[in-house]
Amino acid sequence: MAHPDFSTLSRTLAPGWFAAVMGSGVLALTTHGLAQFWPWLAGPALALHWANNLLFLLFAIPWLWRWLRFRPEAMQTLQHPVQGNFYPTFSIALLILAAQWRVFTPCIEIALGLWWLGALLHLGFSLAVPYQMFRGEQVTVDHVTPANFIPAVGLVVIPLAGAPLLPAMGETARDWAWLINGVGLGAGSLMYLGLLGLTLFRKYLHKPAQGILTPTVWIHLAPLGVIPVSLNALLAQLPLPGLRELGTLALLLCWGFGVWWLAMASLMTLAARRAGQLPFALSWWGFTFPLGAFVNAGLLLQQQLAWHSVLVVTLAAWGLLLFFWSLTAWHTARGLLSGRIFQPHP
Repeated sequence: MAHPDFSTLSRTLAPGWFAAVMGSGVLALTTHGLAQFWPWLAGPALALHWANNLLFLLFAIPWLWRWLRFRPEAMQTLQHPVQGNFYPTFSIALLILAAQWRVFTPCIEIALGLWWLGALLHLGFSLAVPYQMFRGEQVTVDHVTPANFIPAVGLVVIPLAGAPLLPAMGETARDWAWLINGVGLGAGSLMYLGLLGLTLFRKYLHKPAQGILTPTVWIHLAPLGVIPVSLNALLAQLPLPGLRELGTLALLLCWGFGVWWLAMASLMTLAARRAGQLPFALSWWGFTFPLGAFVNAGLLLQQQLAWHSVLVVTLAAWGLLLFFWSLTAWHTARGLLSGRIFQPHP
């Protein structure tokens, strides 16, 4: 099967490619977190960090060229009620890379640069994507999927990556960074609550999202994992230690819901697979980042409560994350080599 040339690739590039960067980045970070128990994991985590930076650059070149050379096609995708939700994966990938550079290297300046760029760009996406949905008469219940969470997820990732960087900022920059982190956590958390009701409405009263959209059911785990971790990261920077107990409570509540949703998502995915409704597509990367966010929350909860049971569930989820990441990376590599992955889905 023929591979498209660079111009064709850029013109038709799907916006969801950066979900691979998100998933690979969270696997690197959670593997690094588990290195506190098994130090030998530090090496693979570091290798994955550098590989993920190269992966981002590989995707960023045609992505940026599409906006420069094929802006009408890029805008058409942005205005699509489903595909448009995947554009913010670019800015979320920048935020994940910022977290990676802070954890894996001493180059705080690079981490700060990636965070500022990702945070400001995502604030723009968080307005542009819902704006197209709000004013679009073409939007129906069929377009409602957990992919609608992606702009909200990016908002709560802002403080996840940014809060630990606050001590490295100057006074003026830190003041603005506090504002951006607060807006991200507040807007993203409350957007998620509204979208949660909307997606549950569809699941109860409308036909389920199937086919290549099946993996989007796992996206629920992303805000459930990121919101409490971001809250705890911000509380750790405040001179109000009493509030940190509330952060632990929020972490336990969200992570508990995450355990329940992990079981539900597994059941729905297995049912789709038995029915032959789980063809490989880029949407399979939707398995990875949400699972990684859940694992990251579990690691923090275990650190705060020291419950062995939490660690057991977290390790099982990390094993599932590694399985999904390996399987999706293998199919993606095969699709890239054959050119099949560039063909449109029916």
